[in-house]
Amino acid sequence: MPNAEGRFFSLLNRMQGKPDAVPAGEPPRAAFDLPKVLALKQRLIDLSAMEPHPRGYAFEVWLRDAFNFYGLEAREPFRNKGEQIDGSFVLQGETYLLEAKWESAKTSAADLHAFHGKLEQKAAWARGLFVSNSGFTEDGLVAFGRGKRVVCMDGLDLFDALDRELPLNLAIDRKVRRAAETGLPFERIRDLFSR
Repeated sequence: MPNAEGRFFSLLNRMQGKPDAVPAGEPPRAAFDLPKVLALKQRLIDLSAMEPHPRGYAFEVWLRDAFNFYGLEAREPFRNKGEQIDGSFVLQGETYLLEAKWESAKTSAADLHAFHGKLEQKAAWARGLFVSNSGFTEDGLVAFGRGKRVVCMDGLDLFDALDRELPLNLAIDRKVRRAAETGLPFERIRDLFSR
């Protein structure tokens, strides 16, 4: 029977979708590297000091690095004829397209509809994650509506997940489940994990 520490690491590994088997005689391994989590958090904070244009590209790189750290198989931004996609990743065997924004204003319904339009041109099973560091306007979320294939995340969600040492894959998975249950694209990480 594994000790408490071994059970803890096994649980963390399963939450991240990693195998929890540890070869006989080896000590349990951490499911995450705390210094790397702290470095990701600091890099996110440091982005705020950058000029807007390079910050947008740096934010996409940060998201790719963070997603890969949590085993989400992130890909770099790509172009299809007439459109730019900020990246993609895999969560629970499902492919998600990524839209990433770091602007001074909150994201409106127009940007959400534009991204959803890109998704509608893809395979029926494609899903989307819209990450807006500045957040989303209340009216924009209402106007965007319910029952879309897009889940929304803001900068506070990212910071909360890192600050609470929640694996991003678990945080996004919880958002996806809540969206499936309610039809709403956005609910804060702190609300999803306080219940």
